[in-house]
Amino acid sequence: MSAPLLLVTEVPVLTDAVDKAAETWSAHPTAPGSALFRSLDGEGLLVELTPLTGTDGIAEHADAHRAAADALAPLLAGDFRRQVVAFVEAPKDTEDPLPATPYLQLRHVEVKPPVYDGYRAWRERTIFEVVREHAEVEVFLAYHSLLSTEPGVLFVSGFSVEPDTYQAVFTSPAYQEIVRQAGDTYITDRGLYTRIYARVTA
Repeated sequence: MSAPLLLVTEVPVLTDAVDKAAETWSAHPTAPGSALFRSLDGEGLLVELTPLTGTDGIAEHADAHRAAADALAPLLAGDFRRQVVAFVEAPKDTEDPLPATPYLQLRHVEVKPPVYDGYRAWRERTIFEVVREHAEVEVFLAYHSLLSTEPGVLFVSGFSVEPDTYQAVFTSPAYQEIVRQAGDTYITDRGLYTRIYARVTA
């Protein structure tokens, strides 16, 4: 069952140091059950997902994160960015706290507060129906920001097919109409991103 809370830790890495940074971070595990991923979008990003059962767990990981940060510092292009997101629902849940798939997609949108309830109903019959109909999407979890300067919805999607095959699900004309509806009615133009990551294995 997916984690009730996720600590999402992201850091930008120097362009020529991604492999070394991934190796270094893997050698400094920050929490049991955490998973490290590297961006496939050419942005030099590493992201770690840490499942939490409560907010008390944030403090428990602070020392471990500091040790990893010290080791990674010479390889970084920017500082660590962290947020805690809370589980809301899962059109495709996972037996584990995190997706166990080799690939991960993070999708972030900021929803306009006055239409939040309408957005929840709308995504159930649009986005979630697409997800349920396509086997390429193995896990799809909806989280919402709890502690973050980047408020909004974070979709955590796990898959095993090649990224191009996976992304075809979300580039069809039918799905582009869903994107248009979202932009016209429910979401702001701030904090929007979609990124694909590959799991880093130790």
